[in-house]
Amino acid sequence: MTRIVDCLHEIEMRALIVPILLLCAVCVSACGYSLAGRGAYLPAHIKVIGLPTFTNATAVFDVEQKITAKVRAELLGRGRYEIRSDRTGVDAVLLGDILAIGIAPVAFNDQQQATRYAVTLVAKIEFRDLKTDKVIWQNPQMVFGEQYDVTTTQTATDPNAFLGQNVNAMERLTSEFARAVVSAILESF
Repeated sequence: MTRIVDCLHEIEMRALIVPILLLCAVCVSACGYSLAGRGAYLPAHIKVIGLPTFTNATAVFDVEQKITAKVRAELLGRGRYEIRSDRTGVDAVLLGDILAIGIAPVAFNDQQQATRYAVTLVAKIEFRDLKTDKVIWQNPQMVFGEQYDVTTTQTATDPNAFLGQNVNAMERLTSEFARAVVSAILESF
């Protein structure tokens, strides 16, 4: 029986390795190098950016509010732009759709209980110059992942339950995702 459990565990781990390697390949191929905060990629006439609330096509409650707030804070932290919550009276607009959020165990203890989870967020992002009506940057399927250690009492594989229980995981996920989006737009990654 132990041999069967070991084989199943090995199959599960192999099934997780392929998506993780694919995610790493996508991230590496989409990255360039520049000094953080030094990007001057945007046209000079863009001073005011509209950032309406992202849409949420997932079952994770309120994630669009949290992500939009983090992206807004990240843009404001760059100090160069005025950020508004709508599309009117702005030079450019940042639109986002949260397409999917998934969770999968990636590490187990001796009792075959998950001790670490990978949370993956998929979003469609578009940054459009409204003066020229041209897309400056877009990613129709931006994949972002983070891993989190959990206690033995947290065994949920449902993203809504996991992120609801683990406030720190949601905080880190939204902060890192916002940083990645803003860096991609402002620094041309």
